[in-house]
Amino acid sequence: MALFRATLKSTRVTNGVRLEKGMSVDFPSSYGAPLSTNGGKEVIEAFQRKYGVDIKKAGAVSSAYIEVVKVG
Repeated sequence: MALFRATLKSTRVTNGVRLEKGMSVDFPSSYGAPLSTNGGKEVIEAFQRKYGVDIKKAGAVSSAYIEVVKVG
C-alpha cells in the first residue's frame, strides 16, 4: 500500500461547498490511480475526514481540480 497526497489546484465554490487552493490530504491507497479508481472514494473520504467538505458535491473529483502524487 502506497501513500498519496491530493492537493487542490484552485479555489472553487460550487453547490455551497468552498474549496481553497492548496488544501491537501495524505492517504494510503492500494490503487495506482486513487482519483480515478472506485469513483475517487479514498480521496473523497480523506477530504471529508480532514476538512469536513464533500469534494464530490462540489464536482471536484477530477484531475482538472486535484493533483494526486505518490509520496511513499
